[in-house]
Amino acid sequence: MLFHTWIFFLFFLIVYPVYLLLRKTRYKNLWLLIASNVFYGWWNPLYLLLIAWSTTVDFLVVRRMAHAGRRKKWLTLSIINNLGLLSFFKYGRFFTKNINSVLASLSIGYELDMPGILLPVGISFYVFQSMSYTIDFYRDKVKRETSFIRYATFVSLFPQLVAGPIERARNLLPQLRREPRIHWQDFTDGLSLFVVGLFKKVALADYIALYVDKVYGAPGEYESAALLLATFAFGWQIYFDFSGYTDMARGIGRMLGIRLILNFNNPYLATGLADFWRRWHISLSTWFRDYVYVSLGGNRKGKLTTYRNLILTLLLSGLWHGAAWRFIVWGAVHAVGFAITRDLERSEFYQQKIPRFIKQLWVFAFVTLAWIFFRASNWDQAVLILSRIFSFTMTDPQLPLVMLILILLVWAYQFAYESRARKIITLAPVRIGTMVFMILYLAIFATSNNQPFIYFQF
Repeated sequence: MLFHTWIFFLFFLIVYPVYLLLRKTRYKNLWLLIASNVFYGWWNPLYLLLIAWSTTVDFLVVRRMAHAGRRKKWLTLSIINNLGLLSFFKYGRFFTKNINSVLASLSIGYELDMPGILLPVGISFYVFQSMSYTIDFYRDKVKRETSFIRYATFVSLFPQLVAGPIERARNLLPQLRREPRIHWQDFTDGLSLFVVGLFKKVALADYIALYVDKVYGAPGEYESAALLLATFAFGWQIYFDFSGYTDMARGIGRMLGIRLILNFNNPYLATGLADFWRRWHISLSTWFRDYVYVSLGGNRKGKLTTYRNLILTLLLSGLWHGAAWRFIVWGAVHAVGFAITRDLERSEFYQQKIPRFIKQLWVFAFVTLAWIFFRASNWDQAVLILSRIFSFTMTDPQLPLVMLILILLVWAYQFAYESRARKIITLAPVRIGTMVFMILYLAIFATSNNQPFIYFQF
């Protein structure tokens, strides 16, 4: 069930009024859980078995940790269970393919059967969300949840279930325990956030995809200029697509009286790679920081160990995004860039002598080129695109003028938002005018493509 469809509109039209009637009763979480199961089961009812298994195991694991000794043993069980689910359903084919490649290279006449596994939508998100609860309880950072209904609602809450943000128990569970206070401003602010997200997805991401898909669908037919422009466009497409989803999720949550965490903060205005990862997919970046980087030792054991931990964390982040070597390479590119620039970005010279715009331009260029490994269909295609981009062959890129104007308008707005002009663009008349423009644009130009969100595949 996609947010930008009539089916979801009808779904929410039923769920929301009943929720408002039940919000002061003990049945509100049960209703949210039922709604979330309908929402998730709409893709495939079998998916509900997996999320129910992960939820039940972690709820019981924390219960055992609370009432019995050997907490580390139970934590290990939770981690093995969650990563086992993720490895089997997301990486089963990837592992089998690579094992067969190794066997073939050794001239061993044996080949594993390729498993016919369907990747359940959103599994990477809810597995990480559930696992964070068991780890936080083990670290004494969160209290045990005694209500299974409430915990199951935390894991499967429909606004953020399939593409985040990846919530933490210490933020979301307390909100589910208390009566939600929903004021008129919560509804209007939530609706505004939803419209912004809808505009990003339908008017921007899906429109930009027309050009990106055309060029990346047959990169051998295009030269440097077109491939560079399509790569630039994809950087914005994935930002509009993913941040659009989280804006809609946060908007729905706000209307429910639930504050979901911020997941994007103008990442293409970052002044360094570390700053970029503090702004991009914030819930995932902080997850890997807290549960991987810190668990490996963080920066507590010297510079070499710190760099090792940074590189491993970013490599695992790349693998999280997809079961293919190009995603690992994407993570490796960021890891190497991060390691090379870490000390430089902390230096007085970088922070005070280099103009802010130059720093933003370099980070954007680095991140954009790294997206090639993310968007290309395979490794060979990525290499072809990179080689052609750096051949500097100038041919007509079939410039999509409207696309560029829309991107530059958004970019200019973001620059203004992080400048002194913020006081102007946050004035009520400007905000209302912007909202009216987006609604009119959607009403006049929006198509009925109903393209799935990019991050659904992760």
